[in-house]
Amino acid sequence: MTSFDSSPTSTVCRALLALAVVFVMLAMTGWTAVRHPGSPRDTFAAEQAGWNRATVSGHDVPDADARPHELAAFFASIGAADSASLADRFPHVVGNLNGVPVTLRYRANRKALAGSLAAERKRVDDPNLTAAGHREAVRRMDRFHVLMSKDRQILAFDPAGPGRVAEVLGDLDQAQRVSVIVPGVDTNLLTFQRTARKYSAPVGMAQSLYAAQRAAAPQVPTAVIAWADYTSPVGVGMESAIGRLAENGAVRLTALTEALPGDSTVALFCHSYGSVVCGVAARGLPDRVEDIAVAGSPGMRAENVAGLDTGARVWAMRDGDDWIQDVPHMEVGGLGHGEDPVTPEFGARVLSSAGAVGHTGYFEPGTESVDNFAEIGVGWYAGVSCAGGDDGCRHGISGMTTDGRA
Repeated sequence: MTSFDSSPTSTVCRALLALAVVFVMLAMTGWTAVRHPGSPRDTFAAEQAGWNRATVSGHDVPDADARPHELAAFFASIGAADSASLADRFPHVVGNLNGVPVTLRYRANRKALAGSLAAERKRVDDPNLTAAGHREAVRRMDRFHVLMSKDRQILAFDPAGPGRVAEVLGDLDQAQRVSVIVPGVDTNLLTFQRTARKYSAPVGMAQSLYAAQRAAAPQVPTAVIAWADYTSPVGVGMESAIGRLAENGAVRLTALTEALPGDSTVALFCHSYGSVVCGVAARGLPDRVEDIAVAGSPGMRAENVAGLDTGARVWAMRDGDDWIQDVPHMEVGGLGHGEDPVTPEFGARVLSSAGAVGHTGYFEPGTESVDNFAEIGVGWYAGVSCAGGDDGCRHGISGMTTDGRA
């Protein structure tokens, strides 16, 4: 459940330490950030208020909470020019609306990033900012600059608080198969991409998986989404041991899968606390989600696959030196996340993770773990390597042909 490879210390001690850090940060930087006029929350609130009053070609815009199909129908009806105008006027709103054409969301989020970059540049020069606040502003400024690179396709962007973001690799409109990476704790704008330990962060995970899919089946149109568009727990503490944030994340994940363009087949690849999100979401996911694969899971808030109440195939893996195996897999009074998904009692299809090291090594290029994920993502099930070297995890996949495609 943590982004670190080492074994966690006492949960209670870590929780107290996390609380202490939060209070220190609030005392040093948090209140300034929250109360500073023109903060990201203020910007979004102003845009939302403007959106609620907006019209285009004489018609009111739909509510931002409208269903994806309603939003898709509205934007299809108003044409490219009016759509672009709305994206430019309300980038923080349009860039995060499920159902809006993805290319329009990319445009809106590029504009929103430009505004956030300009705001952070001003913040860096604020003489009232503490040293810690200045360092954070510089890091955020650097992150926004990198996300604005011409080749980036930013599907969601919210700079408020720790921030949320999602990025697409590949052509989402043309993809026949879409893979969504759901990461675990300590995921935010600043940890969305890393230089050191690249493949432990969502962007690196997505890059590795996309490359492995292209190698496995170059003829299959695929797209991969690095999805950090939910608020994850910070460290190993109480929030990571309960399901509150997973429940909120599950709502957002379900909305994403419902709104993906076309009729693509979807697979979820859920790491650590991300597997809790996927487990909570499972019963409400659309039928297009055919595979849910978890790695290094603390549990999926179910005692077995049947308890997930999903028609999707459920896959699980854990490498031999992942410390998550020492976490009690149980749920008592809302604390804990239930049975270990790699146990026979849970009933998942257990995959090999040969080559993966530690809790964050599952997406390292060249590992059987990422190769297995890639083969699931492209539908090449006969190529999947099961734990223990047998073929048990491939048993009973209906319609699987001799080349492994279902």
